[in-house]
Amino acid sequence: MGHHDAELILIAGALLGAGIVGALLADRVRVPGLLLFLALGMVAGSQGIGGIEFSNMELARTLGTIALILILFEGGLTAGWSEIRPVLGTAASLATVGTILTAVVAGFAAKLIFDIGTLEGLIVGSAIAATDSAAIFAVLRRSTLEKRLARSLEGESGMNDPVALLLVIGFIEWIQEPGYGLADMAGLLALKLAVGIAVGYLVGRLAVAALSAVRLPTDGIYPVATVAIAALAYGVAEVAHGSGLLATYLAALALGGANIPARRTVVAFHEGLGWVAQLSLFILLGLLVFPSQLDDVALKGLALSAVLILVARPLATFVATAVAPLNVRERLMLGWAGLRGATPIWLATFPVVAGIAGGQEEFAIVFFVVVTSALVQGASFEPLATRLGLTTDEPALPRRLLESGRIRRMGGDVIAYRVPEGAAIAGHRVRELELPREALVNVIVRDGNAMPPRGSTELQEGDELHILVRSELRDEVEGLTGHWAKGPIGRPAPPPLPRRGASQVFTVRPARVDGELGEEIDGIPIVRVMRDRSERGAYLVALADGRYAVLSAGLIAIGGRRALAGWCEGRAAREDVDASERAWWQEVTGALIARGRSGGPGRVDDLGVSGSGLGGAENG
Repeated sequence: MGHHDAELILIAGALLGAGIVGALLADRVRVPGLLLFLALGMVAGSQGIGGIEFSNMELARTLGTIALILILFEGGLTAGWSEIRPVLGTAASLATVGTILTAVVAGFAAKLIFDIGTLEGLIVGSAIAATDSAAIFAVLRRSTLEKRLARSLEGESGMNDPVALLLVIGFIEWIQEPGYGLADMAGLLALKLAVGIAVGYLVGRLAVAALSAVRLPTDGIYPVATVAIAALAYGVAEVAHGSGLLATYLAALALGGANIPARRTVVAFHEGLGWVAQLSLFILLGLLVFPSQLDDVALKGLALSAVLILVARPLATFVATAVAPLNVRERLMLGWAGLRGATPIWLATFPVVAGIAGGQEEFAIVFFVVVTSALVQGASFEPLATRLGLTTDEPALPRRLLESGRIRRMGGDVIAYRVPEGAAIAGHRVRELELPREALVNVIVRDGNAMPPRGSTELQEGDELHILVRSELRDEVEGLTGHWAKGPIGRPAPPPLPRRGASQVFTVRPARVDGELGEEIDGIPIVRVMRDRSERGAYLVALADGRYAVLSAGLIAIGGRRALAGWCEGRAAREDVDASERAWWQEVTGALIARGRSGGPGRVDDLGVSGSGLGGAENG
């Protein structure tokens, strides 16, 4: 018995390992990973080289339910209510109206194409009407689709699984029970959704309150608590004759938008658990498929896929979003982005378990449609979004580098921004981001490495900025990103002051002790920071009246170029300065001397203003 258990564990480990390799390969060749996972299950099955015998549809349905609970919970947890709320109307309409219309159109198409009964065709249509949350999340993680559309698809995929499930169950009941009809299905759908929403909301609120009030001994226990919450949400809803899947997703949304302790640990755990569930579910469903059965449905399955992709889903999307604030291009993208995955195949096990005549054929039909749909729509998702002009310079589902749960409890938030190619801010310094005082760049990720930023740090294309900001200023800071991309960057140059008729006065006096550089010195605007050692409170700047100023070592010296260069040279020659300070004075001296060679009268130097316009005679 022990040897047999070891073999099972070995097989499971080998399949999961192969699934990881498949995920890496899918990312390289831009093919939806679910196809490789399903193919892996088929290869490992009884008609493949693995020879694994598995045909227990009821067990597959049970395990599939557990996997979907984990996948949906992870999706809701990583999204959060605050992200879904702005697109809730669009997502809910797609999940209900869109799913029902897709099921009806695809169902009647299945009836005509495969010459099966109306209710049997509607079961097939209902199964393939469900977009798959795992497939959607996988595509969006590597996409740059506009965030609003990405969140709409994410919300739809989390909420339409219960609708599709209820349709499948309803049509099965319609076949098996005399007198059962459309009114009964509508009542079942309304009851399940209402109870699911109520339970999900209640469990989510209670879970947030409990996790916030109770301090567990270690962060490692919090994921155990969230797994229990997922199980409770599903179980309570189902016992109360509601939709357990919907309750699970809504409870996860509540947790995702709340300031729960150990949030980063919880999210990381559920992301890993979600991947295990996805790999296991796809491979398991692949084991149920017999390749020899697909030949019988291949040609007709292609026709049904074409109807689903080109007619049913786009038509349903346009109807479901008729009142949504979307343009035609956005509706086209949503219509194309209805990716299918494990959920429709899992739904196709229900008629088989229920003993519906032709259930095995319906399972094969759904499987074939899912594979072709995922291949066509998954591979063309990002190219179509780019062609329609619906992509941005940021990931559709950005991953936050910093733990934000505790930050939010203290009234803060974290914003991630990637400097796009050709951005106006590229080549400028962090201080030129013009962030409000209550916001700062916490870390910069460049080429996969984290950098502690300074005000003088020069930004480059591809840099990922993680900005810590007060919650009430989040919208203001996000509004600055368009300015960073298009410019102009920096304050406009002040108008030249009147030309000086006398020699420039050279002065030295104590500087402010805080070492911060303002926008002007003695009422004269600063037009450019020429040298900067802000960590030591040292600067060389050019003033709008033609003079220069050096702030360093608690002193501020102001005057003409030559006089200031001579003073700095004298500071560098002093015996009481260390090597670092001497290097600073020598650097400033060199910069002032070089200014004289390149910025003569009447020429435009790198201050961005004319030398004659500044009117400063260099005779200090």
